[in-house]
Amino acid sequence: MKRILVTGATGQIGSELVPVLRDKYGRENVVAAGHRRKPEDEFIDAGPYEIMDTTDAQSISALVQKYSIDTIYHLAALLSAKAEENPQLAWDINMNGLQTVLEVARHHHCTLFFPSSIGAFGPSTPPDNTPQVTIQRPNTLYGITKVAGELLCDYYFKKYDMDIRGVRFPGLISYKTLPGGGTTDYAVEIFYAAVKNEPYRCFLKEGTRLDMMYMPDAIRAVIELMEADARMLTHRNAYNITAMSFTPDQLYASIQKELPDFSMTYEVDPIRQEIADSWPHKMDDSAARAEWGWQPEYDMEAMTKEMIEKLRKEGSHVT
Repeated sequence: MKRILVTGATGQIGSELVPVLRDKYGRENVVAAGHRRKPEDEFIDAGPYEIMDTTDAQSISALVQKYSIDTIYHLAALLSAKAEENPQLAWDINMNGLQTVLEVARHHHCTLFFPSSIGAFGPSTPPDNTPQVTIQRPNTLYGITKVAGELLCDYYFKKYDMDIRGVRFPGLISYKTLPGGGTTDYAVEIFYAAVKNEPYRCFLKEGTRLDMMYMPDAIRAVIELMEADARMLTHRNAYNITAMSFTPDQLYASIQKELPDFSMTYEVDPIRQEIADSWPHKMDDSAARAEWGWQPEYDMEAMTKEMIEKLRKEGSHVT
């Protein structure tokens, strides 16, 4: 049975990945680690939780030894918009944290998952059907750390024969976790406003097309990749994965089919708009489909219906 450590466990991805991993591998076999001193009750009651600084090799190594960890899901990172507000902190968390975790994983022979992002691309990248291997010249600190992280993981794989795997996530949409400073956060915020019967001000302009994915697909992709036969993996690290591609106005129209009285206006945030304009409209994920059988289950319509249904039930999340 795997023994797993998840860094950034209280973040957008980690808060949904941890319960799924615990269901699959056993609650005591999945250690959630984050920076919060008072995490959500589920992390205290449902399995081991540890406070951890991802730049502190000694404390990470101690946790790996304490719990006999053999697999690390390294999710701790500062997201795109927040990274632009504090690039020095973003570099420390995103890059120094990654290298620290890589070194711990190397010394303790751990398998590692590292998530990259559409942010790893830039304005000179082909925006439509963005290839698996293409030019990557991001103009944000977040994107720079993701490209550097991809390359660093490739280096550790080639230099030390480590088992390192990862995906490039599109924008992620979840009903369980509030947005955390990303450029695609409008696609989460809009649902919270709609269910509360409040008008929404979109910070991206009409017609801004971006890759998106509903969180259940994202969680499933991570686990499927980590369980895939290593002999089938050619790229291993930073697989493009996608599920849907839409604009704010298209998502608004989809929500209006369920909630006809919902209204949205535009109040463009220049920083996040510039970031969004540098990202792909839709990635080509044929490598992931061919090498480990990736296949999304949700399109925009199915995701919209479920988001509204779940948020209505999760009353505490929308107050």
